[in-house]
Amino acid sequence: MEQNVTTYKASDYKNSQSVRWCPGCGDHAILNVLHKAMAELGVPPEQTVVVSGIGCSSRLPYYMNTYGMHTIHGRAAAIATGVKTVRPDLSVWQISGDGDGLAIGGNHFIHAVRRNVDINILLFNNKIYGLTKGQYSPTSDRGTVTKSSPYGTTEDPFITAELVFGARGNFFARSIDIALDTTKEVLMAAARHKGASVVEIRQNCVIFNPGSHSTLSDKERRDNHTIHLYDGKKMLFGKDMEMGLVQDGFGLKAITVGQDGYTIDDVLVHDAHNPSYILHEQLAMMDGEKLPLAIGVIRDVDAPTYEEDVARQVADVKARRGFSSLREMILHTSETWEA
Repeated sequence: MEQNVTTYKASDYKNSQSVRWCPGCGDHAILNVLHKAMAELGVPPEQTVVVSGIGCSSRLPYYMNTYGMHTIHGRAAAIATGVKTVRPDLSVWQISGDGDGLAIGGNHFIHAVRRNVDINILLFNNKIYGLTKGQYSPTSDRGTVTKSSPYGTTEDPFITAELVFGARGNFFARSIDIALDTTKEVLMAAARHKGASVVEIRQNCVIFNPGSHSTLSDKERRDNHTIHLYDGKKMLFGKDMEMGLVQDGFGLKAITVGQDGYTIDDVLVHDAHNPSYILHEQLAMMDGEKLPLAIGVIRDVDAPTYEEDVARQVADVKARRGFSSLREMILHTSETWEA
């Protein structure tokens, strides 16, 4: 008997709310691509949950025709973890900004990654606090002048990728708000990955930090400052794909194919599924200056997930101890006492 397969459209994931972000904000593009990615993934809206904390990006659940939770500052990962653990059948997305996710929420962020909870963490990184009107954030560059650092910051920023790899993350991807096709590609890859997936999206705040990633987004410059990684393909970049990445001792080096003795055979091939962290971390840490910023799926490795292991543990304990409810566990075991 043939099964009916429902085909979804981007509009099925939109609701009637008026989108309230500043004109020109990169969040508009990300929201639009998320609707399209969800439609192509085909998970029903009623089987989807979008969780956010506090910040400009955290308004996103209001514009989704899915279940959603606009929670408290920095706690989106904790809430998303709870949802996925109790209802592992649901598709759970976490929306956080660099402030919400890496400052007050930094502890929850690294532990969600460490535990490998099967949630899709979208980190909108504009290197500024936008909702509270322009204070520096954990990802603001050293020396950035803001309302809370009028003479420039005197600290080095967090690098999202470094936190992910430090927490032994198994999926990391990156995109830029203007790169719509790349953003859709990485969102879909994140959703298909079993385990914690982190997608960093460099996003432009047109009010408080305009042009924060202009080197990566300007048509005249981006080809030489970014490299789109494709699994199984040579690591090539440049306007005419004339440059590539090669191994240079223990590090990486950008070369021009055909010059200085380098040929296409010297250019590395990307393997997103290699369990080793070494090359993936090197690729993720490139900053767009000496070496191009890597976009696309950088790491995608399978590993046991938190919610599946918890479910197995609960089922095992129930079977061994002979109870099927919390009441039975409390009242009908030897692990109780009377006053």
